[in-house]
Amino acid sequence: MPRTALVTGATGFVGSALVPRLLDAGWTVRVLARHPERLDAAWSGRVEVVTGDAGSASDLAVALKDADVAYYLLHSMDAGGDFAARDRTLATEFAAAARHARLGRIVYLGGLHPDGVPLSPHLASRVEVGEILLGSGVPTAVLQAGVVLGRDSASFLMLRHLTERLPVAVGPVWLASRIQPIALRDVLHYLVAAADLPPETSRTFDLGMDEVLTYAGMMRRYARVAGLVPRVVGTVPVLTPSLASHWVGLVTPVPASVAKPLVGSLVHDAVRHESDADAVLGPPPGGTLGFDDAVRDALDGTDPRLWGRTARRVGAGVAATALVGSLFTDPSSRWYARLRKPAWQPPPVAFPIAWTTLYALVWAASTATIHESIEGGQRRRADAFAAALAANLTLNAAWSGLFFRAHRLRVSTAAAAVLAASSADLARRAAPTGRGKALGLGLYAGWCAFATALTAAVARRNPT
Repeated sequence: MPRTALVTGATGFVGSALVPRLLDAGWTVRVLARHPERLDAAWSGRVEVVTGDAGSASDLAVALKDADVAYYLLHSMDAGGDFAARDRTLATEFAAAARHARLGRIVYLGGLHPDGVPLSPHLASRVEVGEILLGSGVPTAVLQAGVVLGRDSASFLMLRHLTERLPVAVGPVWLASRIQPIALRDVLHYLVAAADLPPETSRTFDLGMDEVLTYAGMMRRYARVAGLVPRVVGTVPVLTPSLASHWVGLVTPVPASVAKPLVGSLVHDAVRHESDADAVLGPPPGGTLGFDDAVRDALDGTDPRLWGRTARRVGAGVAATALVGSLFTDPSSRWYARLRKPAWQPPPVAFPIAWTTLYALVWAASTATIHESIEGGQRRRADAFAAALAANLTLNAAWSGLFFRAHRLRVSTAAAAVLAASSADLARRAAPTGRGKALGLGLYAGWCAFATALTAAVARRNPT
């Protein structure tokens, strides 16, 4: 008779990958999900779905009925609110429900951590959840992993995008932290194997490949495996985890709210203290993957050089616009000197500083928008954005010619207004890929709107 495994967190990265592995191993799989529509369509029709909340005793009772094992894959990744209290409550309620249902086993995926030192809030919460489940009275296996190398892992995405986007990186001291990563394939193997542990086994298991690397070392190794030019990585003791998370949120597609717990955990070394997982659970077929093979596995179907190609193409367009604009612009000309200008016009030195900053923002935000649209399977969105960007840059260069060379004040005012509208449209198009990109392009649109008002004021004071 097939055994039943309950999977919580089945819409998450590990849970969604675990379900098909359990199905292939002959388990009847049941999932508890608040939003069943978010379940992976590749397997959602092959599982029992209980629509409910892990915080509801009645929903838990339904989900746990007649289950043999339950996978507890819930953990808050947001930075707001009292996530520790929330996780504590959920784990306590789940432990009580599992005990009441006479569940055979709980399997929980926690995090590697050092002993005897204050832990980051999120890592401390994961440790506490593991302790609550171990104290439930139900046989429990707490599997503890560090950085999981898998295509959709937030940890891997952060590593990948930091490396691809920063040929030279000077980052926080956690870049020197020691880490024992593990491939997603191997984590899934241990999770499935843990279901068959004898009832008397209730303990933690530390997971990790044989290699111990620093985060900076992982960036360098990733670059080599991905075929990128060697990365230069250094550390500075100035960025707090909170500041670093915002930096990561700007540089990568990983939101700052998710980056914060990841960065906070990376402050600590994440290496195994126990090394008997293979002896007790059995090794993965062929043994645990090394770092290089794990990265190749995680990169399956992705192009690590796409960012570089996109950055060069967008950069060429932005640089050409800046060059043409600078060639057209001549604030020292006698014609410009004779123009009557409003008192609120900024000093001349402000313009090259502002435009240089804005061109950098346009380049970074546009590159990220196109890159992430392509990777998200939105090629048409990427192409439409690229076309809108090309039109915008053409308008940008044209304004300089109309104003400084053709001396067409009214026409240049209209061109500036169209440029401002075009820039606002770029911000709108970028918004689905992240607020940071929309904000960067929004600043560009705001400056173009200011330039429109300034050009209009000059045109009014200097009728032709």
